[in-house]
Amino acid sequence: MLMAHPAVLPSLVGRYWALSVLDASGEASPVRKEIRDVEHALCVATGTADVHAALIAARHHLPGTRALDDSVLDSH
Repeated sequence: MLMAHPAVLPSLVGRYWALSVLDASGEASPVRKEIRDVEHALCVATGTADVHAALIAARHHLPGTRALDDSVLDSH
């Protein structure tokens, strides 16, 4: 599987989190459209079909992350 260059993932993840804090409750909101675009880019870049899986996959491919680092997973 092709994987996005490591320099791309931090930018996508950062953009996703920045957009997610904005009010995007309206489906026609330009912010909502941009969030969907970033979600799609994350899924394509990580080879996943779900944004939550994409965020976990991106986290494991970011520079400085240990191979068995599960810090993004809930401990409950």
